[in-house]
Amino acid sequence: MYPVYFYLTAAVAIIATAMVIFSRNAVHALLHLIVSLLAVAVIFFQLGAPLAAALEVIVYAGAIMVLMVFVIMMLNQGDAAVEQENTWLQPGSWVAPGILSGVLLLQLILMLGGQGVSTAGGGAAEISYVGAGEVGISLFSRYLLAVELASMLLLAGLVGAFHLARQKSTADLEAGHDE
Repeated sequence: MYPVYFYLTAAVAIIATAMVIFSRNAVHALLHLIVSLLAVAVIFFQLGAPLAAALEVIVYAGAIMVLMVFVIMMLNQGDAAVEQENTWLQPGSWVAPGILSGVLLLQLILMLGGQGVSTAGGGAAEISYVGAGEVGISLFSRYLLAVELASMLLLAGLVGAFHLARQKSTADLEAGHDE
C-alpha cells in the first residue's frame, strides 16, 4: 500500500466528517456523510479487506443513506420547506462532496492501475486479502459475544422506538386528534 494514498484517503475522510458536523442542514450533512463513508470503504480496500469495503458501500453509503433521505423527504413541512430545499440543492452545494469524491475515485483508479504494492521502506509487500469465509468464521467464533450483544442492542432500540411511536399515536387518539 502506498502511504500517500492512505494519508490522502484519511484526510478526505476527516474533512468530509468535519463538514458533516458543521453543516447547518440535513441534506448537506448527508452528502458529506456519504463521502466520509466512501473514504472509509477505500481505507478498508487499501488494508486488504475488499469485503468490508463492499459492505461499507452497500450497507452504509447505500441503504442507510437512502433511508435517511426518505425520512427527510417524509418530514417535509409544506411549501416553505420545498422552497428551502430548492435553495439548499443549488449546484454550489455539490461542489465540496464532488471534489472529495473525485479525489477518492482518482486515487482508487491509480491504486488499481499500479504496478505493485510497496511499503514506506520501498520493499515489496504482499497484501493478504480477507474474504467472506474468514469474516464469518471470525464473527461467529472469536467475536460471538460481541455479535450477540450488538444484535440485542439493535433489537432493544427497535422495540423502544416502536413503543415511543405507539404511545404518541395512542395519546393523540385519546386527545381527539384524529388525522
